[in-house]
Amino acid sequence: MQLQVNGKALSLNGNTVADLIGQMELTGKRLAVEVNGEIIPKSTHPSFTLKEQDTIEIIHAIGGG
Repeated sequence: MQLQVNGKALSLNGNTVADLIGQMELTGKRLAVEVNGEIIPKSTHPSFTLKEQDTIEIIHAIGGG
């Protein structure tokens, strides 16, 4: 499936937000995911199904001081 992730084309080998996060090697990281302008709660990542040509923004939370 072809998606737009953070402004770049990406081919996903699954169909859920959790699959995307795993493919991008971001599992366990603090992040926020937006699909087509809608924030997707972390609790629904395993069940939220992506569709061909969805536009996704992934924001990483970086701590420090």
